[in-house]
Amino acid sequence: MKYTEKGVEDLKIAYIGGGSRGWAWGLMSDLAKTDDLCGTVYLYDIDNEAARHNEVIGNRVKDVDGCVSPWKYKASESIDEALAGADFVVISILPGTFDEMESDVHTPEKYGIYQSVGDTTGPGGILRAMRTVPMYEVIAEAIKRNCPDAWVINYTNPMSVCTRTLYRVFPKIKAFGCCHEVFGTQKVLANAVEDILGIEKPHHKEIKINVVGVNHFTWITKANYKGYDLMPVYKKYCEKYKDGCEEQADNNWMNNSFTSAEKIKINLFLKYGQIAAAGDRHLAEFCPGNWFLKDRETVKEWKFGLTTVAWRKEDLKKRLERSERLYLGEEEFELRETGEEGVKQMRALLGLDDFVTNVNIPNYGQIPNLPIGAVVETNARFSADSVTPVFSGAVPEEIYPLVSRVCGEQEMIVEATAERSLDKAFNAFINDPLVSTIGWNDARKLFDEMVENTKAYLREYK
Repeated sequence: MKYTEKGVEDLKIAYIGGGSRGWAWGLMSDLAKTDDLCGTVYLYDIDNEAARHNEVIGNRVKDVDGCVSPWKYKASESIDEALAGADFVVISILPGTFDEMESDVHTPEKYGIYQSVGDTTGPGGILRAMRTVPMYEVIAEAIKRNCPDAWVINYTNPMSVCTRTLYRVFPKIKAFGCCHEVFGTQKVLANAVEDILGIEKPHHKEIKINVVGVNHFTWITKANYKGYDLMPVYKKYCEKYKDGCEEQADNNWMNNSFTSAEKIKINLFLKYGQIAAAGDRHLAEFCPGNWFLKDRETVKEWKFGLTTVAWRKEDLKKRLERSERLYLGEEEFELRETGEEGVKQMRALLGLDDFVTNVNIPNYGQIPNLPIGAVVETNARFSADSVTPVFSGAVPEEIYPLVSRVCGEQEMIVEATAERSLDKAFNAFINDPLVSTIGWNDARKLFDEMVENTKAYLREYK
């Protein structure tokens, strides 16, 4: 790369999972609208045809209205070719297929265990982690071999376990995990500013927050808007909308698998006095199974949805059809606002900006009552070649039992997957808040069945 008066040119970004029909297109859009960065994105995917399709799609973006930065895209035959000398590495992969995820999400239903997402925690999240870790070990070794000084941005779930694995394999790696869930809660706080204070609704990034916890079970312990302490404001908002703020939701929760009426988030605040900072679908899975996921009727009462794998498969079919149209030039690529911060983070790391945002990084003491080294979600300052965690303080005692249990489970999974130990993985499995609602014998049967269903990806385990 080289610095010019206009910014930084000749950047090399390696995209692992570069055949993506979602995240990759979002990155293309964000890069095209950033006028002080330019370079080449190398796309690597085990599905090389998908990467080659994205090469063609990406190279057409420069001709789209609104593009101010003509990036080049190149599909790579090997991970080493993609990574060699890279300045940044983006990782966004699907560990296995949706057939494996179908087992992750729906096999537990035979035992009365329901999951609204199934990619981070619960029985589905644990099996997904078992498949993902061996892949991430290969990726970490390849980064160490080809671009040890690159900054690595992880988008793959389970976020904490994936990011932790990168550091376990390559301790000197410069990696962090990105997730947009907290942004959604900042939008809820912006709604509260308008609703309770009568002030014109601010942009969600104007809401300044202190973040503590683990990915998808993140909590806000302080919130401020232009001098207003938003904790008492949010309390009034939650009391007003204790049955859910349906009229303020972006979409109708009954007709969308990814939205909710924020009823769980509100309920957790009224219970604990701290702001749960993820979508209700994720929050529900970290709590005891009989709270929000006891059965389908309970889910309906809490005004959120179960995202079925059948829906995901149907959505993939639509994205594959769109990919073909974009590849053949039958549909024009459209630049869109993604809301992701990856490119903004790149700019800061290159010295073109300086800002604070929430990320997933090892605990260096920014949360003093969680294990050192465990991957936690806190604020961090992004500046030239530096991601510095902001001291967030201890997890409040009101929610510590919930958060520490999750963090401990994730550490158990990291150890189990590193050793390829089914017994240790089961120890994490049986202690999960969703699984603990059934007996030990049924939990063992469920675990064995889920392992059998996805054994093609678990051959190294013993």
